[in-house]
Amino acid sequence: MSDDRPTPEPRSAFARFIPVPTRWMDNDLYGHLNNVIYYSLFDTAVNRYLIEQGALDPHHGAVIGLVVETHCNYFASLAFPQSIDAGLRVARRGRSSVRYEIGLFAEGEDLCAARGHFVHVYVDRQSRRPVDALPAAYLTALVALEKT
Repeated sequence: MSDDRPTPEPRSAFARFIPVPTRWMDNDLYGHLNNVIYYSLFDTAVNRYLIEQGALDPHHGAVIGLVVETHCNYFASLAFPQSIDAGLRVARRGRSSVRYEIGLFAEGEDLCAARGHFVHVYVDRQSRRPVDALPAAYLTALVALEKT
């Protein structure tokens, strides 16, 4: 019988890093980041990257990404006021969907404290129907996140 439990991955498994700050309010009663905060950090890292790359215009762009699937595995606690680096990579890219994988790393740590994914389906802002193809700006940004 094999051990299929998730394990933390090293920084080298990710293509890009986005710094994401923690806030006082992110800690829960147990003194670490509440589990819902990890998903917020994932979302922040992916969207910040896309905005910085000129792919996503959250206010006026014709194409927006809707989250249709999320997942997270936790390996070590993170807490305010730690500095966190979010490692990003694209695991799968379809016609209108992308699976982003994110690792959250405490400053100076080589193994991620949490690892998860978001699947975005890119849709027309007005109709909310999947696009026929990802726009060129998205493709350029996504290629940079694909690990080979």
